[in-house]
Amino acid sequence: MRRQARKPFDESKIPNDLCPIATELIELKTGDWRAERPVVDRDKCVKCATCWLYCPTQCVQEKSTWFEANLEICKGCGICADECPHHAIVMKEELEE
Repeated sequence: MRRQARKPFDESKIPNDLCPIATELIELKTGDWRAERPVVDRDKCVKCATCWLYCPTQCVQEKSTWFEANLEICKGCGICADECPHHAIVMKEELEE
């Protein structure tokens, strides 16, 4: 096996104060572009956590006797409603105020 003649990257030449450009965290509220929102029927919810398990954005939060979506993060994909075995979640159209 042949070796490279020189290292592809010399770490010693990097200044100590170098900072990548995109290091500032920005809070992104993905719920801003949602067309539908999940609504939980608290009487049907048995707190099985299936919605929490399948949610791609992990916006489902645990309450005392049910689960609820954080609408600031929820994208309205409807996976939680599709996967709920007790049909406790329905998707409602988001209305502009």
